This record gives sequence, C-alpha cells and structure tokens, in this order.
Amino acid sequence: MTDQVVRVGIVEDEALMRGMLEQTLSAEPNLRVVHAVPGATEARLVFTPGSIDVALLDVHLPDGNGVALGVQLQRQDPNLAIMLLSAEDVMGLFTSVQEEAPKAWSYLSKRSSFARDVLVRAVAATAEGQVVVDPYLVQRSEPRTGSAVADLTPAQFGVLRLVAEGLSNQAAAERLGINTRSVESHLKSIYQRLGIDGDGSNRRVAAVLAFIEQTGRAWRT
Repeated sequence: MTDQVVRVGIVEDEALMRGMLEQTLSAEPNLRVVHAVPGATEARLVFTPGSIDVALLDVHLPDGNGVALGVQLQRQDPNLAIMLLSAEDVMGLFTSVQEEAPKAWSYLSKRSSFARDVLVRAVAATAEGQVVVDPYLVQRSEPRTGSAVADLTPAQFGVLRLVAEGLSNQAAAERLGINTRSVESHLKSIYQRLGIDGDGSNRRVAAVLAFIEQTGRAWRT
C-alpha cells in the first residue's frame, strides 16, 4: 500500500454489513471511508467525480444493482476503481463487465470480506489499479483445457493465483516460501507464455484477466 490515503465509498443495504465494512476500513491509516450509504440513489448523490478513489458496491440493492451503478459511476469518473461485493456467485457478470469498463474491476464475496486482511488487501490493490478476485474462487479455479493458462507450469499457475488474489510479489513469495526474485522470474515467464506485452502494472492486470477468462471454478464445494 502507498502512503497516499485511499478514499473509499461503500454502497451496502444491510446495516450490519455496511457498519462492519466501514469500521474495518476506517481502522486502517491509509484508508478513509468518505461515504457509506444504503442504496444506489444515495450513491448517485454523494459519489461525485473525484470524491472517492474506490467504490465498494453490493451487487443487489433495493433500488437497483451495483453493476449498473458501477458502470454509471465509472463513466462519470474513469479513474474510479470499482470492487463488487456479493453473497452469490456473480463471476459471469463480473467477467462480462470487464470488457466494457474503462478500468478493470475487482470482485470479493461478502464471506471473504469478513476477513480483515483479505478486505484491506483487496481495497488497497484495487486502488492501485490491480484486479483482485475473491480468494475462495481463485483457489478453486482450474485452467480450461487448451487455454494458454493451461500451459503454465504448476509453479507459475500458483504464482498467478496469488496475483489474482491481489498479493504483492513479496506477499506471494512469503506465502509460497520462496524469494521475491523467484516470483518475479515466474511472472516474467507467465507474461511470455500468455503473450502479454506492456508495462508492469498493465501486464499484471492482463494476466489476472487471462486467469479469469481461461479458468473454470465452482462457487461451493
């Protein structure tokens, strides 16, 4: 996470859930919850362009849905980062919206958002322009036969999974028990195998989008 304070807006109709999100994120020195509202109507009034950096949007709202709201907010402010929250599997919807969005979105299940470290890491990484996918789904993802992701070695696929969860290179190295240079080497090979060019941040986003598109997953076991 950078030293810059990330301004967060929350749209969640369940009061307890909204309060938990606000309390958890407000406790972080580099995060500040600017608005926490129960619906799309209130969000459209207070989420003005430039007022927040990341919008956490519940998919199902009493006066609309978070996907349509996110599209509208990002059209008004292309720099706004969006993270969807849902108690259900909306992976297909999440994947389809990436093609239209000016800036890639992230997606976290409500269950995962109860884990403080997962929630904080996802918001911070999303603010930095990364794509974060719910860790529960990521760990149950398997490459589709014939895809480029299926050609990755098990070690490379393991690194890509952690990048999709929003982990930094250092955090991924610690999780895998290897050094950071090994993670960087794996990422370089992953980019080559997936045919990804560009700079570091864009390549990381492209790799996660490839992971989403070229893997299958089960919501429940």
